[in-house]
Amino acid sequence: MNDWIKHPSVRVIDERGQQLGVFPIAEALKMARDENMDLIEITDKVIPPICKIIDYGKYLYQQEKKKKEHKTQQKGGVKAVRLGLATAKHDAQIKAKKAEEFLTKGNKIKIEMVLKGREKAHKDIARQKIDEFIAMISLETIIDQELKSSRGIIIIIRKK
Repeated sequence: MNDWIKHPSVRVIDERGQQLGVFPIAEALKMARDENMDLIEITDKVIPPICKIIDYGKYLYQQEKKKKEHKTQQKGGVKAVRLGLATAKHDAQIKAKKAEEFLTKGNKIKIEMVLKGREKAHKDIARQKIDEFIAMISLETIIDQELKSSRGIIIIIRKK
């Protein structure tokens, strides 16, 4: 920013995004100061580096806004659905509908069956319950990550 830029010449862009051309650093700084703005280095990966004449506070605001927008546009997060051996069929159907909503939005679903105490001895029944739950989902799904045992059984699926 401003006097910290050490390149002999820079490509200058004005506040509206129009290219003004390549100028010596002293002249670019003078142009920025004449408009009561700052000269901010956008990238130094090209020759000559690209600098923009803009208010530094406004530049920081724009960068923060871009980060937030990028976060909201990201898809493919993992949503969790937790089941138990004693989960009733109707409850599982409601959770399956919610899982369908997540899948249509582009998320993956982590189906987690928590096994407590003596339930840990019945992993075959737990696997069967998970298969029944996946069958309740009306969308075509692909198993993204096979069964994994920890405190119970975990499987990750996604939309085909």
